[in-house]
Amino acid sequence: MILVKQVGVYVNILNCRLKKYLAEVFKKNGVNLTGEQYLVMDTLWNEGTLTQQAIAFIIQKDKNSVTQFIDNLEKKGLVTRSVSKDDRRVNNIVVTEEGMALKDSTKQLAIETMEKAIKGISDEDLLTFVAVLKKVCANISDFGKNAEELEL
Repeated sequence: MILVKQVGVYVNILNCRLKKYLAEVFKKNGVNLTGEQYLVMDTLWNEGTLTQQAIAFIIQKDKNSVTQFIDNLEKKGLVTRSVSKDDRRVNNIVVTEEGMALKDSTKQLAIETMEKAIKGISDEDLLTFVAVLKKVCANISDFGKNAEELEL
C-alpha cells in the first residue's frame, strides 16, 4: 500500500478504534457517554457555557451532529439549554450539577484510556506524531475556501 494511502487508512482506523475503546471503557465503568458526548462535555468543562455553534467549531463537528449530542446529553440530565439574553435564536449550553459531578472521574478514565493507547511509545515519537498531525490539519484548515485547491 502506498504511503499516502496508509496515512488516510490508519488515521481513520485510529479514530474509529479510539472512539470504540473509549466507549467500552466508559460502559465498563458505568459512565453513560459516547466518545462524541464526552468530547462535548469535556469542552464545556474546560470552557464553561458555550453556544452550540461554538461547540461545533471547537470539536470540528457539523451543527446537526452537535444538536443531536446535546439533545442526548440533555435527556441524560447532564446539560441544559438556556436562551441567550442577547439573541433569542441562540442557545447557550450549560453543564448541570449532575454533569459537573462526572467531570473528575470521567476525565481520569479518558486519560487512563489514552495512556493505555500510547503505551510503549516514546515522548519523542509522540511529539513528532502530534507535530505531523498539526501540519496535516494546517494543510487542510481552509478546506472548501479555495475551489482550485479542491481540484485534483
